[in-house]
Amino acid sequence: MPGTIGGTDGEGTGGDAVPAADGGGHSGAPGGLRRTLTFRDLIVYGLLFIAPMAPVGIFGTLQAKSHGAITLVYLVATVAMAFTAYSYAQMVRVAPQAGSVYTYARVGLGEGAGFVAGWMAMLDYLLIPAVAYLFSGIALHALVPSVHQWVWTALAVAVTTLLNLWGVRTAARVGFAVLAMEIVVLAVFVVSAAVELSAHGAPRGWAVPLTGEGGFAVGAVLAAVSVAVLSYLGFDAIASFAEEAAGPAATGKGGRGRGGPDRVARAVLTCLVVAGVLFAVQTYLAALLMPVSAAELAARPGEQGGAFYATVDAAVGGWLRDLVAVSKAVGAAFAALAGQAAAGRLLFAMARDRRLPGAMSKVDAGSGVPRRALLGAALVTLVTAVWAARRDDGLDQLSSVVNVGALTAFGLLHASVIGCFWIRRAGGVPSVLRHLVVPLLGLVVVVAVIVEASGTAQAVGGAWLVVGLVVLAVQYRGRARARAGGLRG
Repeated sequence: MPGTIGGTDGEGTGGDAVPAADGGGHSGAPGGLRRTLTFRDLIVYGLLFIAPMAPVGIFGTLQAKSHGAITLVYLVATVAMAFTAYSYAQMVRVAPQAGSVYTYARVGLGEGAGFVAGWMAMLDYLLIPAVAYLFSGIALHALVPSVHQWVWTALAVAVTTLLNLWGVRTAARVGFAVLAMEIVVLAVFVVSAAVELSAHGAPRGWAVPLTGEGGFAVGAVLAAVSVAVLSYLGFDAIASFAEEAAGPAATGKGGRGRGGPDRVARAVLTCLVVAGVLFAVQTYLAALLMPVSAAELAARPGEQGGAFYATVDAAVGGWLRDLVAVSKAVGAAFAALAGQAAAGRLLFAMARDRRLPGAMSKVDAGSGVPRRALLGAALVTLVTAVWAARRDDGLDQLSSVVNVGALTAFGLLHASVIGCFWIRRAGGVPSVLRHLVVPLLGLVVVVAVIVEASGTAQAVGGAWLVVGLVVLAVQYRGRARARAGGLRG
């Protein structure tokens, strides 16, 4: 039976276990996080961060890159990301704590690797919400041009930060309403597209979104998959709420049951499957309705960003285009809300282990959230988002660097599964399929996507990694001196 490993005290790889949350509403530790999130709440946070209509912004790019086989691209991307989701599900049952991949790498690979995983994940958990806030500011500025987009961006940060500070359950309830709105808008699009297709048919053939235009091209599909997997970034944020999932901290026999960790594991996998289905359906319908071919779109790169909106406008009407735009504006802000909440939990966990300033490890007694960690994450996100909103090339600058951190952390996650189950034997009896083959396949996917990333993203990720290694070295040196001083004393 797999054990449940507590956090360490930050000294070495053993340390004292952090008290696990009990089966009630509070952590076993004074001032700990509260176990109040249901399975539905976890799904809401995951889908909010991903965004049900995430493909809208990159629909044209993927349609052109894949030679028209965009739906196949998303089906393959869902399978590719399933390896990462499965590794999360394995590790959250072993180490059900707030640090997500930071905690898992500590358990499976040791303190140093844990810090690096947390440090790299931090880059994306701070930047991805900034991009989402900027999307919201741009969309709202388009609707109300008299107000500059940086003002809308800052307002979105302020409103969602207040909701996060109010409490995790309150934010989840509001997030559920926003998610329901996004699903309704998506349903309106699906029904409208189905009506249009039933009346006029599919000019280029019903199978084209799966086979491509002019023949199937494996290389083109795989190149597009390397971009499409980025639409799924966010489902992993669910694991950050492991200490706030309702139910006992322990899982049942074989690591499965009705405890909080099992609820989180199921939510991670469910969220990925739901997102994959939503992505496949909307891209299939949009590809059938496209007024131009993939080759024509590839020849007009300037039109790729608005290809989805242009398709909806031409096939259904401007009213649905505007409805989708409003949904994306509101949805982006609440995707950032979920990302900001996850970032706060990551900073909280690292601060609790004395890897970041200890002040961020405090939990507010009234709301039960890590208030200072949330405010720290909000401040960084606010400065970054407003800076980008005031620049003409701000969106391009931000969107080109947001993914490498999370992908590097995913790679360490897969290595952690192997380390935990096969090397440290900390997770019970290892399985060749679940604890070796799956994480190795996931690692291959992650490395392939990083290789395909832009040079700017690779440079920023590399620089951030170097800074993290310097911080880690300084911390180790300081602790070594402290231990030496203690021995002399």
